[in-house]
Amino acid sequence: MTVVVHYLNQFFGGIGGEDAAGVGPALRQGPLGPGRRLAALLGEDFTVAATVVCGDDYAASRPQAAEEILELAKQAGAEIIVAGPAFTSGRYGLACARVVALATRSGLSAIASMHPENPGIGEVGSAIVIEAGAMSREMENSLQRLANAIAKLVAGEPIGVSEGRIGVVPRRNVTESRSGAERAIDLALLRLSGDRETTEIPLPRSDRVRPASPVGDLSHSTVALLTEGGLVPVGNPDRLESSRATRWERYPFSDMSKLSSGKWIAIDGGYASAWVDEDPNRLVPLDAMREAEQKGWIGRLHPEYFVTTGNGTSVAVARRIGMEWASELHAAEVQAAILTAT
Repeated sequence: MTVVVHYLNQFFGGIGGEDAAGVGPALRQGPLGPGRRLAALLGEDFTVAATVVCGDDYAASRPQAAEEILELAKQAGAEIIVAGPAFTSGRYGLACARVVALATRSGLSAIASMHPENPGIGEVGSAIVIEAGAMSREMENSLQRLANAIAKLVAGEPIGVSEGRIGVVPRRNVTESRSGAERAIDLALLRLSGDRETTEIPLPRSDRVRPASPVGDLSHSTVALLTEGGLVPVGNPDRLESSRATRWERYPFSDMSKLSSGKWIAIDGGYASAWVDEDPNRLVPLDAMREAEQKGWIGRLHPEYFVTTGNGTSVAVARRIGMEWASELHAAEVQAAILTAT
């Protein structure tokens, strides 16, 4: 029977929400939360002997956290350590990546589960990561895919793209029953039939954004201010998320010459915002744009600014927000926009 130790964050481990994000790693006996379903899917050849629970802030912000989590897993007799599913959660995904990467380097079998757009993907190295859904409502399918991959890993079978592997997939030499010419013809026939996905060598995908043409005459153009730095009125009345944003807000400033200190605050949890809180114009440069407006360098300033938080926000959500912003600005006949980041 293979001994599995499962790593979960404070939320899935059942010890709390953001109030417990700073809690250090602790070992609990048996499976917890989604680990119970994972144990059932793995069957009688596996036992989820223990669960390591650690708060997201602690795990993501302390370099030694991965070592502490791995040490607890080894104390519990882990033959394989499983991390996640982390979905698109940035801090949890980052910690999962570091744990399985460290375990893999130390010779311990390890596997993580997260969404392809999770910020942690960049730190997994050669460790195995299986694709999860974007949100926890996709838990069942994510756990099923993870359980299947765990069984293959323990059986010594290769885990590739067809098994849901994401991130860096090492290339290995294998003996094929068909020649390269035969396989090339098969792939060519698939392309001719409309298949654009099947491949022997998956390539990374990235967006290609064609820059817009230069603005012809700024002195007659309407310019908008946008930011992903989380600048909102003090008190955050619309409860914009400080990380992993799912939406955006707009705030008018048509009657203002600048943003006054004490009335605005940056709620983005991904950077030290003291300088912005001291002078909000450092992030949303209303004062400079009013000067440009007065001197005729631009035609006019759009009467409101758009804001979201870029901290841990998934690429899919960011793409949607960008499309919504573009649609709004196009309808308002805005010719140019300045987007400030952190």
